[in-house]
Amino acid sequence: MANTPIASKGSTLSIKVNYGKILTYVILSAGAILAIVPFLWMISASLMNLTEATGRAVLPRIAQWDNYVEAWTGANFRDYFSNSVIIATISITGQVIFSTLAAYAFARVKFPAKNFLFTLMLATLMIPEAVVWIPNFITVTWLGRVGPIPWINNWPALTIPFMASAFSIFLLRQFFAQIPTELWDSAQIDGAGHLRFLIQIVLPLARPALLTVILFSFIGSWNALAWPILVTTDPEWRPISYGLSSFLDEAGSLVHLQMAGSVITILPILVLYLFVQKQFTEGIATTGLKG
Repeated sequence: MANTPIASKGSTLSIKVNYGKILTYVILSAGAILAIVPFLWMISASLMNLTEATGRAVLPRIAQWDNYVEAWTGANFRDYFSNSVIIATISITGQVIFSTLAAYAFARVKFPAKNFLFTLMLATLMIPEAVVWIPNFITVTWLGRVGPIPWINNWPALTIPFMASAFSIFLLRQFFAQIPTELWDSAQIDGAGHLRFLIQIVLPLARPALLTVILFSFIGSWNALAWPILVTTDPEWRPISYGLSSFLDEAGSLVHLQMAGSVITILPILVLYLFVQKQFTEGIATTGLKG
């Protein structure tokens, strides 16, 4: 059998270069570097001594792990951390329950003015958060006076106003709308109602979207600062974001301790994201394609 030449003599191998893709990768790489460098410097500075942190050092000569202990004890992070865990747990639980029920109603249940109410709810996303602080504050103050427990300086004011989110309802509604109608028909044949269909069929399929809602809810609750300061007058129920802000003022020029406190504050968010990153990416990629 004769060998077939790959290329004739004198011919040149042409390679097509996609300059658009190269430019895209260059821009994305530059953006990633700009985003990660401050974060890496924060971790590095948290392990330096004061001289290195205020100088031009890039890496610590000897890692100062005691910085984290000093920041944790000196800023009373333990109490603030516990408060944030409790607040985030209550907020996320309410967020999942109420947002799931509302999203399912908008996606699968027929009722009058459904589209109008859904559009009206989406319109609230355009309202700046600071605009609703005063109405919410008046509401929680009044509810604390007429209810069995006070809301101000207590967990209800920090959690109940955030047990439903227009963004979470929208995200889950778009995911629920993609579930085939045939599944609902089969569930009806087996005698299932909406609640059973939601719990046994819809929620297991919507795990990526639910984890996305949990992640966003946790980040929002963990990073909240202005509202907790508004509805609390003492540190008993203030979250870790308040502890970090007050610590930054008290630490003054102690940059290494400031960075150690910052690492402690963001560590739970990073740990949670590492656990749910696969489902988070899947939920973002598959939500919003229909509806």
